[in-house]
Amino acid sequence: MPGLNAPFTSCGYCIAMRSNTQPIQSRTVIAYLGGAALFGTVVGIGSVTMVQHDVTATAKSAAVWLGIMRAREPQAGDYWSGCNAARAAGTAPIYIGEPGYQENMDGDGDGIACEPQS
Repeated sequence: MPGLNAPFTSCGYCIAMRSNTQPIQSRTVIAYLGGAALFGTVVGIGSVTMVQHDVTATAKSAAVWLGIMRAREPQAGDYWSGCNAARAAGTAPIYIGEPGYQENMDGDGDGIACEPQS
């Protein structure tokens, strides 16, 4: 059995002792643990934000594909030569009173131009 002043090599105290038998400063341990906790928090928050952004983007893409939502809201000055151009720009359907609405593009006269084709 090693003497009391010999360095610990395989025992429960090894975690708390350095090779020169000096006790590890509790402030050092706390600093390491605090740094690790801060790093984990930052990485964790960043990953949650990225996941939320990905889910939102996927949901918007699905809604546009299903025709529930437009890819682009009509903007002042919009003028489309026809519904194919409005659909290609992602602004269809266009409701009466919105920029780009034209009666000649509203085939059934219900106030919705370039309705989704079924």
